[in-house]
Amino acid sequence: MGLNYFNLMKKGLFAIFFVLSLGLNAQWLWEYGGSIGATNYLGDIGGKEKTRRDFVSDMKLSKTRWNAGIFTRYKWRQNVSFKFAFDYLRVEGDDKLSTNAGRHYRNFNFKNDIFSLTSTAQYFFFTDPDLGNTYRYKNSFRAYVFGGVGGFYTSPKSRYQGDWVKMRDYFVEGYEYKKIVFGLPVGVGFYFTFNKRNRWGFEFNYMKTFTDYLDDISGNYPDPIATDPFTAGLTLRTTELSVEEQNANIGAYKSHGAGQKRGDPTNKDAIVYATFSYSKVIRGKSSFYRSKHNKFFGKNRRKVRKIRAKF
Repeated sequence: MGLNYFNLMKKGLFAIFFVLSLGLNAQWLWEYGGSIGATNYLGDIGGKEKTRRDFVSDMKLSKTRWNAGIFTRYKWRQNVSFKFAFDYLRVEGDDKLSTNAGRHYRNFNFKNDIFSLTSTAQYFFFTDPDLGNTYRYKNSFRAYVFGGVGGFYTSPKSRYQGDWVKMRDYFVEGYEYKKIVFGLPVGVGFYFTFNKRNRWGFEFNYMKTFTDYLDDISGNYPDPIATDPFTAGLTLRTTELSVEEQNANIGAYKSHGAGQKRGDPTNKDAIVYATFSYSKVIRGKSSFYRSKHNKFFGKNRRKVRKIRAKF
């Protein structure tokens, strides 16, 4: 029994050592980098003379703003990678830019500084491992599609009486929406790798969110309107219009009031952003392997064998 136990323990230790050595010797491919780009949004502000339209038809290019972020990417399989990113994005909108009378006379404006954390899987559908056919395989090109999940912090503000006011604090539609919400990012991208380590890339990202309040607009005006003058003015922005503006389209002006339509709650907001990125590829064995196991698996390996050979 003692011998069997000893043999079993040896086999177990060997199995653990074998699996551990595989992990320690594995080639991990990580990269770390940053990105900058342009951001816009699809919601209840924008468009031309028509009412709501799908996808980019309601986008106002003049309200394109910026984004910046950091990320890490891990190559899991030859054609599959995982990317984890933290981004800052700004989106803005202004009813004054719309030629649709209903939106124009609503007279609302907003900006939203968004902080997002996303995790996406990337599938590479095209690869050129040797740009220029140099047979050195130092420079390459890869294109991919991606999809995943994300969470982000949102806090829309509106310019009112000369200051930026946090709209979430005033419940202008009688609803307290959340600060932290989720979205589904999907898109397409590509990158060039130079000298095996320096990587320059581009991505187009469309994030469909689970909120309709990126711009603080979704449903109807509250009924009744708040009695506090500041909140009432912040809710019903037609009061800021001049008499000439009000008379120019009296029907559209009067369509805004207590209980009337303010936004479209049937479609959630979305964020659209394009980014340029740079990252550094990290190849090779882990630092844990080099620092803790070098004397067993590294340069001293031959010395150990020589000592054992004498016996």
